[in-house]
Amino acid sequence: MGAAALSPWRAVLRLPPLAPPPIPSAVDPHACGAGAVPGVQVERPTGRTPAGLAVVVAGGVGAVLVIGTVLVSMLLAVAVAVSAPSVAVCAVVLRSLLNGQHRQR
Repeated sequence: MGAAALSPWRAVLRLPPLAPPPIPSAVDPHACGAGAVPGVQVERPTGRTPAGLAVVVAGGVGAVLVIGTVLVSMLLAVAVAVSAPSVAVCAVVLRSLLNGQHRQR
């Protein structure tokens, strides 16, 4: 099968033929001088120092505490918003019951 048979819309849309992606080379010939051998680069270790680790841990603990405080305050606000009307309804019901008992006497 030809390429035209696989993609009939390519001719209709007038798309250029697909080219294979370029393969990156391991050594850039323009990076070093003419005839020079590229040197071996030694990478420095990227470990954290104890002070840096303590800063990261303290930042994480602080973030958890702030987020926890915000969530608990939101939960309390919702609890108050739900319980206040229910307490008001209970008060109205008790008031009507007590008034009903006083009228029967």
